Amino acid sequence: MTRIWKVYSQASLILRITIALVLGVVVGLAGGEPVAVWLAPLGDLLLRLLTFLIVPIVLFTLMVGVNQSREGSAGRIGGKVFGYYLASSALAIMVGLTIATLFNPGSGMRLEEEASFSVPDNPGVVDALLNIVPDNIIGAFVELNMLGIIFTALVFGIALLKMRQSQHQQAMGERLFGVIEALNAVTLKVMSGVLHYVPIGVFAIVAETVSQQGLETLLSLGDMVVVLYFALATHLLIYCGIMRLFGVKLRTFFREARTPMATAFATQSSSGTLPLTINAAHRLGISKSIYGFSLPLGATLNMDGAAIRIAISAVFAANVIGAPLDFISMVQIVLIGTLVSVGTAGVPGAGIIMIATVFAQVGLPIETVALLTAIDALVGMGATALNVTGDLVGTSVIARSEGEELRETTSEDATATVNTSIIKE
Repeated sequence: MTRIWKVYSQASLILRITIALVLGVVVGLAGGEPVAVWLAPLGDLLLRLLTFLIVPIVLFTLMVGVNQSREGSAGRIGGKVFGYYLASSALAIMVGLTIATLFNPGSGMRLEEEASFSVPDNPGVVDALLNIVPDNIIGAFVELNMLGIIFTALVFGIALLKMRQSQHQQAMGERLFGVIEALNAVTLKVMSGVLHYVPIGVFAIVAETVSQQGLETLLSLGDMVVVLYFALATHLLIYCGIMRLFGVKLRTFFREARTPMATAFATQSSSGTLPLTINAAHRLGISKSIYGFSLPLGATLNMDGAAIRIAISAVFAANVIGAPLDFISMVQIVLIGTLVSVGTAGVPGAGIIMIATVFAQVGLPIETVALLTAIDALVGMGATALNVTGDLVGTSVIARSEGEELRETTSEDATATVNTSIIKE
């Protein structure tokens, strides 16, 4: 048993995840619903472990990052992060609309009269912005209000930085910062252990998803799925062009990004994959002052895959009812879709809420969302993988714009233990 564990733990993490993905598909198709029921707890455990790490990862990483920022750089980096994420989301929707308009998914399909879908409650943009400031810190942690957690970490991180710069409170601030650094280090140590379970959880989640969806669902709405993945691939090529423009080596980037990409694909959770995304950014050599802010924020705000999904779903819905979108409707979708993505939870099923909200705003039939729920898992996988990739791309580009060099790792194994000497960059 010890020998098996040694071989397993020393193997490349991406190799283990790839094998898990393939085995999950095979077992899901062969085993059917009984296998899905049996494996479901293993997949749930992975999601619980990743969710378990979100609060300490975001809180401590961001507080340490703020306190490692160069004087006057925090505001500049924050501006770059917000600007990049908004522009990237708007571009993603335009890419989705362009690809969907060219291929017209849903043409010839008609909505069944009995199809129905209730619109989930949406707080609106103003309320979403107000929710950035939590009225209860503990409540923000319990509810996993990502924007609230980020706000809390920023406020206390900046306050701690002011203490360390104060003549009267410097000693106390340094002691507290040492505690925060230690808590951050122990959190990353826990994360390195959780990474070993990721392939097992991915296998269970994929097997369950495939057994429930099956090939029939994929074939019945195949054109929608194919067009969406083509659009996702197109946007990924745009990412590559942007990274080349800023001098990011693609081979180096994807060597580290592939693990969070594969995990996001299986789990459909941008927030849940955040610990792995942060680990990838660290291994790329990006400073904590940048990724500690951009990645937690990106897991909530930067939804490029979801934006593409909104655009293609809108064209699909318009074609189903035989009323193709005009230019004004497309502009509305770009604007509303970009705003709706702000504050939307990076968890499975959030994409359907975003789509229903946009449909309600631009006058598309909500009933068409019922058709899209049938392939929610299939399209959600690809969209989430692109969401996470976009976060890392933005972080890498901003790091290069700040003059940082991304390092090339010699190890193929992303499970390397993070020790305290690495924490203190």
